[in-house]
Amino acid sequence: ERFWLDLLVREHHHHHKITSIKAIIMLISTFARAVTRQTRVAASAVGGIRNLNLHEYQSAQIMKESGVNVPFGIAAHTVEDAVKAAAEIGDDQVVIKSQILAGGRGLGKFTNGLQGGVHIIDTKDVKEYAEKMLGGTLVTKQSGAAGKPVNTVLLAKKMALAKEFYFAIFMDRASGGPLIIACSEGGTSIEDLAESSPEKIIKVPVNITTGPTEEQIETVVNGLGASGDKESAKDQIKALYNLFVDNDCTMVEVNPLAEDTDGNLIAADAKIGFDDNAEFRHKDIFDQRDHSQEDPREVAAAKWDLNYIGLDGNIGCMVNGAGLAMSTMDIISLNGGSPANFLDVGGGAKVEQIKAAFEIITSDPAVKAILVNIFGGIMKCDIIAEGIIEASRELDLKVPVVVRLEGTNVERGKKLLEESGLDLITADDLDDAATKAVASIA
Repeated sequence: ERFWLDLLVREHHHHHKITSIKAIIMLISTFARAVTRQTRVAASAVGGIRNLNLHEYQSAQIMKESGVNVPFGIAAHTVEDAVKAAAEIGDDQVVIKSQILAGGRGLGKFTNGLQGGVHIIDTKDVKEYAEKMLGGTLVTKQSGAAGKPVNTVLLAKKMALAKEFYFAIFMDRASGGPLIIACSEGGTSIEDLAESSPEKIIKVPVNITTGPTEEQIETVVNGLGASGDKESAKDQIKALYNLFVDNDCTMVEVNPLAEDTDGNLIAADAKIGFDDNAEFRHKDIFDQRDHSQEDPREVAAAKWDLNYIGLDGNIGCMVNGAGLAMSTMDIISLNGGSPANFLDVGGGAKVEQIKAAFEIITSDPAVKAILVNIFGGIMKCDIIAEGIIEASRELDLKVPVVVRLEGTNVERGKKLLEESGLDLITADDLDDAATKAVASIA
């Protein structure tokens, strides 16, 4: 559910589909009811980050422990460690791979000018490449324009690979369970291949209660076009599926799943995602989370149980309720503005959380105004007002703050704001609030 909330916010904002507000809110309402049924702590059930993603070197270790064949590799965090790792591998050539949580590394470009985040190089050149890669910023098709910091490189043994395939397992809502995706062509963008040659991609839905049948495993192996020992190939597919289930994964993507010259399947590169709701079962895995690869605002919001998703506008939003937050973003866009974020403070926020929300919003230098839109039910307007007052005084806010309050304890909330002496802009309704927020930065 959290994945869909994140996706809806980003896609809805990107396409500005204002006419679909009702459908979006209906879906969000369904999501909210599902969360209420499935968790005893509603406040922690929604978040900007739906799952944990690990680096390639971390994923490879977990795969190895699950019986999946992976190339020999050593992670290095310093140039000195990289040189030592290459020496330990002991070959004339090694593969040096930037470790970031985004795809398309091979075709990416460092902001310092180095082309490519993955290189096959002579061992004697490791120091030169490590100096350029470590501490640098790699920009790829999936990283966003700002790119991702490279704090680790993986030195891997160069493999003699005969074929490259694509393999993945995802949770599929249509079939209500895991979906295995396999393709005889790998090592490249699966999105491009799906568009140009969709017939090459096979999809095998799996019953999660019984697991894949022998026939389904054989279908996958045949679909890959593996030419080595079929039973060994089947064992690797089973190991990957067991890894997916046993570790509460949301995704296991191996690209490429390669075949060496001896016919053995090897997970040459992989990405694994883990469901945040299963963190209590896999503390050792979740302790490996790399916060440097995430939006620091979303990391801070998670610590306060706030539901925050950063966008690219200039009007910060603080709202209670996912549906109302989406509507607020739409009304801002309708009035010619652009929302800087999605932020749902939930129904049980305390004064300290409201203050934290203001700190997170104002940490974005693009924010030129803040719109607070509260329709109090469980969330009381006077609590919001107290948080606004404390945040305004402690943070010395330099941007206009537009406040619209309605619902539980609204009169007390408005009175607190009036008596505070703060230069706040009050609004009577949502449309009025959005109009004033846009006008305040015109």
